[in-house]
Amino acid sequence: MAAVLPLPPLSPARLVWVTLALSLATFMQVLDTTIANVAIPTISGHFGASTSQGTWVITSFGVANAIAVPITGWLAKRVGEVRLFLLSTLGFVLSSWLCGVAWNLEMLIVCRVLQGALAGPMIPLSQSLLLGSYPPERKGMALALWSITVIVAPIFGPILGGWISDNAYWGWIFYINLPVGLFSAWVVWRLLGQRESALVYRPIDRMGLVLLVVGVGALQLLLDRGKELDWFASPEVVVLAVVAGVALTYLVVWELTDAHPIIDLSLFRQRNFTVGVVSISMGYLLYFGTIVLLPLLFQTQLGYTATWAGLAAAPVGILPVLLSPIIGKNIQRLDLRWLVTLSFSVFAGCFFWRAATFTVDMDFAHMVWPQFVQGVGLACFFMPLTTLTLSGMRPDQIASAASLSNFLRTLSGSVGASVTTTYWERREALHHAALTEHITPYASPSVAWFEQLGTLGLSSTQSAAVLVRSITQQSYLMAANDIFWLSGGLFVLLIGVVWQARPPFRPSSLPASPATKGRG
Repeated sequence: MAAVLPLPPLSPARLVWVTLALSLATFMQVLDTTIANVAIPTISGHFGASTSQGTWVITSFGVANAIAVPITGWLAKRVGEVRLFLLSTLGFVLSSWLCGVAWNLEMLIVCRVLQGALAGPMIPLSQSLLLGSYPPERKGMALALWSITVIVAPIFGPILGGWISDNAYWGWIFYINLPVGLFSAWVVWRLLGQRESALVYRPIDRMGLVLLVVGVGALQLLLDRGKELDWFASPEVVVLAVVAGVALTYLVVWELTDAHPIIDLSLFRQRNFTVGVVSISMGYLLYFGTIVLLPLLFQTQLGYTATWAGLAAAPVGILPVLLSPIIGKNIQRLDLRWLVTLSFSVFAGCFFWRAATFTVDMDFAHMVWPQFVQGVGLACFFMPLTTLTLSGMRPDQIASAASLSNFLRTLSGSVGASVTTTYWERREALHHAALTEHITPYASPSVAWFEQLGTLGLSSTQSAAVLVRSITQQSYLMAANDIFWLSGGLFVLLIGVVWQARPPFRPSSLPASPATKGRG
């Protein structure tokens, strides 16, 4: 296939508006993956449903989104990148409004499926359209500005969702998407409408599409339902695992042999794409696991409200906002492997820091400082790894590469959340059993403990309840520290993976710079 010549970059004034519009669309979509999480009890209560039924509001979005993301590259070639982005954004706005006016849980779930499917193309296309709008020497800055939204949105999602649930009608969780989405679509239509990508009319890969829907849908359901059903002790989870394994195995075989695959797996033949995808997926798995774990730890064991738990996690977004533009401006002068090495080192250091200092009586500062410092790792994570992943890609390959990379990153986040919470509870059970072994009526520490509580006026039953609560709290904290030690060690190992990448780290149309030329 002949190389597609890139369109000329936009003027500086138009770049500002396009960057703002595409970044806001990305922020809106990422925000929607987390904002509903803390509102599930409120939504379930409004419809008179159980909390477990209410979790389908999250699951339905995740399943539909996971299926839609990897086919974005194929859809973009059929429809055009700009048209597909506009259709996705306007459809996302409409489905968000329908979610807000839903009159029962069933309608809300259906609308969330529609919302998740329409949201799928928005993130990879925002990357592709941004890269196509910027001149070669400023593409790093484009990705830096884009990465800020991916970092900040998951932090503000739970805070905003909790505040709306506590102070307003829950439907505003979805209504806030309307002005943002309409503004983004209008700007993109006005400024990028005449810059449509070339269309490629390929036959529909029906078998690949069916295998993708079945395999990814079953896998996402397994990850969402596994913890609730005690994983492989449940026949439902076993069936989902078998269906997902068979369908995804056949999908890989089919896509590698089909003449017009719906997912371009040939991209993995490029070394930097493979290294980048593995690094960003595994790193995001570990990072997203802590995004889920820390608020749970703060709220369930340390007595924090949802708002304060969100505020304790929020400082991680401060330094990326400050550092990402600086890194983006100088990205062509830097070896991306060193940036990612710094990122993984900071992540590992912050995990070890938490594991060594987190205790049941720690103050707010002990929670905030590791989060703040970890912002350095985030600033050197998304943008450098995205640049590395897309390096060497032709303009017509970027949408497919971005969609496949984002799909695997998002799926890794789901795996990280499920594995982290499950491992946390199982390690808590082990620590709880070990600590309980030392509590006997004849052990002097136990006798002293009960005597001390007795002097405070507590009955034997009340003293036992306090003791159980204390053991449980300590067990959960020890289990969290186990996860921090493990995650830190895995980040150290990932440093070796990223050094398998090879310069130059630029799109195929970008001229070599002195910083990357000749390095190996």
